[in-house]
Amino acid sequence: MTDETRPPEGRMPSDFPEPQGRPEFLPADDQAEQSGWRSETASSESGRWGDPSGRPGDTASYGSPSYPPPASYAAPASGQGPAEEPPPPNSTRTYESPFFGNSAGPPPFGGGAKRPPPPPNALGMGAGWAPPPGGLTSAPAPRRGPGTGVLIVLAVVIALVASGLGSVGTYLLTRSGGSGTNPSYSLGPIPSGATNRAPDSVAGVAARARASVVSLEVNASSAEGVSGSGFLIKDGYVVTNNHVVAPAAKGGDIQIMFNNRKTTKGRIVGRDPGSDLAVVKPEETFGTPEITLGNSEDVVVGDPVIAIGSPLGLTGTVTTGIVSSLNRPVIAGDESGTSTEEPAYISAIQTDAAINPGNSGGPLVNGKGEVVGVNSAIATLSRSMSSQGGSIGLGFAIPVNQARRVAEEIITTGKAKRPKIGIVLDKDYKGQGVRIASGPTEGRQPVDAGGPAAKAGLKAGDVIMEIDGLMLQDGNELIALIRSKSPGSKITIKYQRAGQDRTATLTVTADDTPAPTPS
Repeated sequence: MTDETRPPEGRMPSDFPEPQGRPEFLPADDQAEQSGWRSETASSESGRWGDPSGRPGDTASYGSPSYPPPASYAAPASGQGPAEEPPPPNSTRTYESPFFGNSAGPPPFGGGAKRPPPPPNALGMGAGWAPPPGGLTSAPAPRRGPGTGVLIVLAVVIALVASGLGSVGTYLLTRSGGSGTNPSYSLGPIPSGATNRAPDSVAGVAARARASVVSLEVNASSAEGVSGSGFLIKDGYVVTNNHVVAPAAKGGDIQIMFNNRKTTKGRIVGRDPGSDLAVVKPEETFGTPEITLGNSEDVVVGDPVIAIGSPLGLTGTVTTGIVSSLNRPVIAGDESGTSTEEPAYISAIQTDAAINPGNSGGPLVNGKGEVVGVNSAIATLSRSMSSQGGSIGLGFAIPVNQARRVAEEIITTGKAKRPKIGIVLDKDYKGQGVRIASGPTEGRQPVDAGGPAAKAGLKAGDVIMEIDGLMLQDGNELIALIRSKSPGSKITIKYQRAGQDRTATLTVTADDTPAPTPS
């Protein structure tokens, strides 16, 4: 409640003249210094004044500071003379009030000019402060920003709310029953690249070798159709396995598909059951390049190799691995005994490159793209002829040096020569090495007269321990090793006679007519 609205009781008479207008509160440097106020800034443009206590930043926003008290005057009693002249502008009145006593009263308000107590919400009061006649309206307290702790808490709350809203949005997009579509979704552009590969990489080698690999489909009226693989050599001949084309030998046809998927018919030039190799001549080659033949004598265990063929009819399939072993004795043929053809004895290159039915006859190439073997057989866990298994990492290939010799002989003469040393083996021997039979077997002498073994001094009952430094395990290994040699090549044999070690050098010869039993 301001002075203007207070009840008249206890105040000055109503006939006292009021000052003309409300006093003007204008800052004055001299008055401010007297009253203990100081300016917040040197300039008075801001109209704000500092706290006399010297506290920074705690300044009330008043239009003017308080002024020093002027000489007080008292209101006359009722019925006395005229009222004293009102104070000049920019001064302060002092009132007698029944609430605070008179001028003669005790301190703090007695003994001098009477001053009312400050309003309860007044700020920044200095010494000698007195309210203006019309009362005092205080300015609102300055607004302060939130503290650091409040800002941290607010940031954490905002982060939690945003995370929750994101999770809810993701749930709504991916929840069951929702479409989950996003019209602006994109995985970005497809990266650009090249399909060229280094010539010595697997892809580079395969690209060159695959062009020379063909797929064979053999149909025969008296037998089930067979599929296999082959590769093109000089003058458009195709090398493959004998067991792939054998059904067509008694009537049937051979369809050859090249890497460009063009097909043509082929005919058998010749085949050698003892080595499981055959040569086929296609009617057309469609410009297919011939493959390069390598040297199987240069192959070592651990060399990287690539098998190419048509496993299960899947043309142009490439698998890779290493050479797992060399001179592995393998017998490939009809184990049921119903076939009239003899089994093939192969001193094979073993590989872990995947070889499956249909890979037969395809090339095994080295890191240069050169053929080092002809894929011919696989080991399976099943011994049943009615259930043919797949690759278990044990594949076998005919060394390319043997395939080269056989292919040349078939193309030039229509048949292949059979290497031999002229001995008959003792099949009942179970000891170390391989023993020559002690007596005639099926009408043959243990050692052929005038043959390579006889010329080297070997006799019946001698036990052959090694060939070219390779320890022999059984007779099949000896036969496979001799079959892999070319006629005219020399071998070194270590043998025992009467418990004494002996050494001999033999020259391999060839038998033009296939024998009914291996020798």
